Amino acid sequence: MANRTVNTATTIHGTNPQNLIDKEYRQRIYDSLYWKEHCFALTVTGVMDKAANLTCIGGCFGDNKRPTEFMCLVLKLLQLQPDRQMVDVLIDQNDFKYMRALALMYFRLTERPVDVYTKLELLYSDYSKLRRRIYDGTYVLMHMDELVDDLLREQRVCSIALPRITDRRKLEDVGELPPRISPLDQNDSDSDSESGSSSGSDNDESGS
Repeated sequence: MANRTVNTATTIHGTNPQNLIDKEYRQRIYDSLYWKEHCFALTVTGVMDKAANLTCIGGCFGDNKRPTEFMCLVLKLLQLQPDRQMVDVLIDQNDFKYMRALALMYFRLTERPVDVYTKLELLYSDYSKLRRRIYDGTYVLMHMDELVDDLLREQRVCSIALPRITDRRKLEDVGELPPRISPLDQNDSDSDSESGSSSGSDNDESGS
């Protein structure tokens, strides 16, 4: 019962939401101690409580390929299929960075490409430090903007294959997305504007 998707769930990308994580990986999660002890009968609120206590992200690690607590909670969200408004709240909050990372992973797995780009690109300005547990069980440091970039560009993140995402330029070509202006380009434009305003003021003063 604990391993079933809720009856009210709808298919995602044409399949049961849990199938977005491959069968072997799902089974490792089902067999893990954390899943059995902490994820049974969890509600969405319960997942939020667990996410607030996460200390790292990551996929499988160690010789026996144990799943991280992070990925156990990703699978639990796929089972529960929280509504879009709730997921937005988890992403938009600023108090718990691993909760945000969890919601970003879920969002990337389940939403349409246009929504994925629109939502995730806002987090390129988030430089929060994250610990990532890698395959040998050790930890490396990364930042939230790097996770966002991986979710938008890489085929696999945290040991799972991500759903195929349409190239951003193609979505721009058909008018579904506006051209993206990077923060660096925006800063350059602001600097040019300020420089022009300052120059204009100098000219006014010299003229008077």
